[in-house]
Amino acid sequence: MKSAHIQHLYNRVGFGIQPKELARLSKKSKKNVVNELFTVSKKITELTVDTSFLKELRLKDFKDKKKRREFQKISRKKVFELSSAWFHRLNNPSEILREKMTLFWANHFVCENQNILFVESYHNMLRKNALGNFKHFTKSVSKEAAMLTYLNNKQNKKQSPNENFARELMELFTLGQEHYTETDIKESARAFTGYTHTIAGAFKFRERLHDANQKTFLGKSGNFTGDDIIDIILEKKQCARFISEKIYSYFVNENINKKHVDEMASVFYKDYDIENLMRFVLLSKWFYADENIGTKIKSPIEFLVGINTIVPYKIEKPKQILLVQRLLGQILLRPPNVAGWKTGRNWIDSNTIVTRLRLPSVLLNNAQIAYSEIGDEETLITDFNNRKLRKKAFIKVTANWQAFEENYKKEANKDLLHQIITTKLNNGTAEMLLRNEQLSKQNFVVQLMSLPEYQLC
Repeated sequence: MKSAHIQHLYNRVGFGIQPKELARLSKKSKKNVVNELFTVSKKITELTVDTSFLKELRLKDFKDKKKRREFQKISRKKVFELSSAWFHRLNNPSEILREKMTLFWANHFVCENQNILFVESYHNMLRKNALGNFKHFTKSVSKEAAMLTYLNNKQNKKQSPNENFARELMELFTLGQEHYTETDIKESARAFTGYTHTIAGAFKFRERLHDANQKTFLGKSGNFTGDDIIDIILEKKQCARFISEKIYSYFVNENINKKHVDEMASVFYKDYDIENLMRFVLLSKWFYADENIGTKIKSPIEFLVGINTIVPYKIEKPKQILLVQRLLGQILLRPPNVAGWKTGRNWIDSNTIVTRLRLPSVLLNNAQIAYSEIGDEETLITDFNNRKLRKKAFIKVTANWQAFEENYKKEANKDLLHQIITTKLNNGTAEMLLRNEQLSKQNFVVQLMSLPEYQLC
């Protein structure tokens, strides 16, 4: 398989690739390289934090205002701990494709909660189903405590139906806008009545709160439950097309090629097997077409983890992991709303582009970071005489330059260029790099990661 194609593949299903691994895979066929990705990702390694503090809690404790507040305070800290653990996992992935798919699904089945039991369960449900069956996946989502709470289905009762989850199920999760009616929303909401959970987050169906009367949904009538509604939705090929388009936009190109998406939808509609769909995409010729290479703007997480793939680093203070994510506009486990993060060009504005271009120096050279909490001038500087910048911090980072030197010992600076930048350089940038080719390898790689072109993969 061509080295350039392997780099492209690993940029999209992972966060880059190191030279030794690239050389190893270059001797294999495309089919074998792709097969290896799926084989490695068969395993499911759950992400957990210590929740032993909950063992002694009982339902009556949550009725005590003081104990409830104490639980909420600890729980918020644990959610932050889980977010930090996820960031660490992404930087050190073993099941690389499964981890990238989990990141993708977290911005599709969007959910936020501050109860650590609910968040941990939901997050691992995403990971477990990331390459599984989409029908089972969607049904699992509908029964998770985090989602029942987030989209108010816990309040969905036959006496007073709540339509929030039913609406987002169709608009954001399965069909897209204009493929259902307001009546379909009302009728499907009735089918999801009675869905609730225990204090520990286990799904519970309360039959006395469920509307067991006949419903008419997408042209079908019956005494439907929530699972029935999902079955009916997936009978529509539009569902397969909607998911295929989102996967194409994330993994291939935001400029949708209708022909390719139609091909994907035909594959997906057969059995809604996510692994089969992804295998089809990654083995297709068009995935590796020039117009799809080096065209995707990296998300903040892809940007941060991509730097780590080249030069392993560790942000020593967990709170500063969150700070850096906030400055870039994407905090793990904290989506902006139910629609998730807007991607592509939405990742870049006048503030974040300055932060992105200077961040490699901050992370790898232990520079300081200054920022404004009011968002008017978030930028990175080394001179703190500017009174407009309200906050400053020394980002304590340990950069493993020894690992970098070992991984790239055979690469000259000109080779590093092709390893790290996958998009075409403009003439001015190419000339500047040529003049700086005599820099040390460490300085040269920081310079490469500080280019606008490095924002693309």
